[in-house]
Amino acid sequence: MITSKTARNLLNFILFQAGWLACVLYPGLATVGLILVFLGLHLALVSQQRFSELQFIGFGVVLGGLMDTLWFRTGVLALDSGEEVLAAPPWLIAIWTIFMTTLCHSLGWISQRQWLPWALAPIAGPFAYWSASQLGIVALPDLTLSLVAMAVGWFVLFPLLLFIRKALYAELET
Repeated sequence: MITSKTARNLLNFILFQAGWLACVLYPGLATVGLILVFLGLHLALVSQQRFSELQFIGFGVVLGGLMDTLWFRTGVLALDSGEEVLAAPPWLIAIWTIFMTTLCHSLGWISQRQWLPWALAPIAGPFAYWSASQLGIVALPDLTLSLVAMAVGWFVLFPLLLFIRKALYAELET
């Protein structure tokens, strides 16, 4: 385990960025496996409370996967290939997995200001999906409607995840 908080946050940030990019550029089961390796590295080198953090990650993956599934089912989000999906694809669930690690580490600072999650989430969340659409993995069928729906979803979900971390997993507070 890495003892320096700065080094842990830096490694967490690098693993997330590399994981997001890998999932978007190479969506498939091999990339899901890579994310599991990244998660293992995170738990071994970064996490201070492995069991609690793994529970929190699982909780967030379920909520994030449900939100993405809702977006696919309502036409807010689509695969760029045009393929019909019943639920969020595995590579997108993998992104949620690696993203959830950041809420206790490299993005933990966001919860230090009460207003900040509400201000950043409606911009940063949709931006990630828009970026993925620019790389050709997902489509935003009606750009304005998609971005507004995602902004609302992230406005609700991101602060909720931070609240859950604080209320149920206080030992994970940064």
